[in-house]
Amino acid sequence: MTSTAKTIFITGVSSGFGRALATEALAAGYRVVGTVRSEAAAAEFERLHAERAFAKRLDVTDDAAVLAVLAEVEREIAPIDVLVNNAGYGLEGVIEESSMADLRQQFAVNVFGAVAVMKAVLPFMRTRRSGHIINITSMGGHTTFPGLGFYHGTKFALEGISETLGKEVRDLGIAVTAVAPGGFRTDWAGRSMIRAPRSIGDYDATFEPQRAARQARNGKQAGDPRKAAQAILKLIESKAPPAHLLLGPDAVTAVGAKLENLQAEIEAWKEVSLSTDFD
Repeated sequence: MTSTAKTIFITGVSSGFGRALATEALAAGYRVVGTVRSEAAAAEFERLHAERAFAKRLDVTDDAAVLAVLAEVEREIAPIDVLVNNAGYGLEGVIEESSMADLRQQFAVNVFGAVAVMKAVLPFMRTRRSGHIINITSMGGHTTFPGLGFYHGTKFALEGISETLGKEVRDLGIAVTAVAPGGFRTDWAGRSMIRAPRSIGDYDATFEPQRAARQARNGKQAGDPRKAAQAILKLIESKAPPAHLLLGPDAVTAVGAKLENLQAEIEAWKEVSLSTDFD
């Protein structure tokens, strides 16, 4: 282990983006601490590198455990230079058909868990006047598709929290970037997706083609997780990281179209929008 290696703390390294980023970071010489959910997964992760791969068991919805693990890493392994909030999952379901329990759990993992980890690392980064927080959001944090309403809600929330935090800490030497991937060949739409049961036929025409298309694309997405990981490493090494980074041509296209439509709506309703001040 080299004392000069940056330390990256990544939540959710057992598969997908988290595993790809951890693998590429270790190959590039970084020290990586990754969170997993089982002892078997911890042992498997640490076999990636004898000296620079460290696993920590963590449920990001356990606030006390988050604080304890982050403090333990800072105390026993190394100061955390970069936090990557990657842990999360997808929930597919029509809003009316999806339960409030589904909504609460989706936010518990994708938003509250990410915020808990940020709040746990911030005192250390703030004291050092350095650090970079990277939150993995989604193009679904900028634009929307039928059947992913609760998931979109979490990603829009994390985009807003990331952007705000970045403004709060930029004068303290800390950067915050929301990374919004498009479709990548991970298992997000496979075993990592929870699907609410169908019950209301009125939504069949709108929703069923979307569900079928997502299932058909699973495993065939154009995005390469390894190239996404390499892009994130470029972001980590940047001296002027952006507040937002899209990953993938589909993300650029979809978010660009959303912005064009939004601008058109602003122009179409500008007279109404400007009519609300006191005379």
